[in-house]
Amino acid sequence: MAESGGGSWRDSYKGMSSDNIKGLVLALSSSLFIGASFIVKKKGLKKSATTGTRAGVGGYSYLYEPLWWIGMTTMLLGEIANFAAYAFAPAILVTPLGAVSIIISAVLAHIILREKLHIFGILGCALCVVGSTTIVLHAPQEREIDSVLEVWNLATEPAFMFYASLVIGAAVFLIIRFVPQYGQTNVMVYIGICSLVGSLSVMSVKALGIALKLTFSGTNQLFYPQTWIFTLVVLTCVITQLNYLNKALDTFNTAIVSPIYYVMFTSLTILASVIMFKDWDRQNGTQIVTEMCGFVTILSGTFLLHRTKDMVEGSSVILPLRISKHTDEEEGIPLRRQESLRSP
Repeated sequence: MAESGGGSWRDSYKGMSSDNIKGLVLALSSSLFIGASFIVKKKGLKKSATTGTRAGVGGYSYLYEPLWWIGMTTMLLGEIANFAAYAFAPAILVTPLGAVSIIISAVLAHIILREKLHIFGILGCALCVVGSTTIVLHAPQEREIDSVLEVWNLATEPAFMFYASLVIGAAVFLIIRFVPQYGQTNVMVYIGICSLVGSLSVMSVKALGIALKLTFSGTNQLFYPQTWIFTLVVLTCVITQLNYLNKALDTFNTAIVSPIYYVMFTSLTILASVIMFKDWDRQNGTQIVTEMCGFVTILSGTFLLHRTKDMVEGSSVILPLRISKHTDEEEGIPLRRQESLRSP
């Protein structure tokens, strides 16, 4: 009886495919670069704010700051690795590993930006690692796709078209109605736009990554107009994300932006991937539940990290979501601010 149960477990878990392993390595490398880039970009934004108009109020003086460009270059390397990861592994494996970048940015913020990392924040980091490991071990195998036309067919199915329409409508509504009134006082506005647009950018990045992977392997996909349509969507979404991410980073605490962005972006991306690529169709109920438990563990870790990162030992004072950047500064540098993203 026990042997039968063991056999059943071995049948349900067949290990990671070579493509999933490649995607895992690329995703972890991406998190390392991206986690470090936010700290460098933050330093650049702070420095540029002393000589020009802040990004949070529509300024672009940071474009003349070399430190910001160093951060952008590091971030670009991370995004390239992230881009490649989506070509090899499903989004439900790659996207949650963004928690690693949160850990890296939290540790570097503690060292470089002198932002307090409470003991429970360390526990939050540990929970992120445990949750990420759980998802890695139970992630679905990558779907076999032989042409970008297959991806296009998946993207134009009614279910995903309905999701994409809702996302675009919500993002436009936030930009037109909420950004002018609440952008500077409520972090959910900027992060909401980034997360909504980000879920579509990841699906397009994955489609473009698959097209390039097939092209490099000898099956040219560049002749298909769908490849260039996905490219246009990627560029549009990434530019939008960067614009509102910079506003969020310049306006709100680094202990706020990163975990909220991670939770919203990852949740919407997993939802989009399940709808478009039907990741859960290739898994049984046990695997799906285990993945969700791993995801909830990561969410718990990011929440704990967020709630304790600004706490001073022996104090339970926590920065509220609506406090803007200039309520607590030292020499023009915000003491409590969080910046982390994950992009795609």
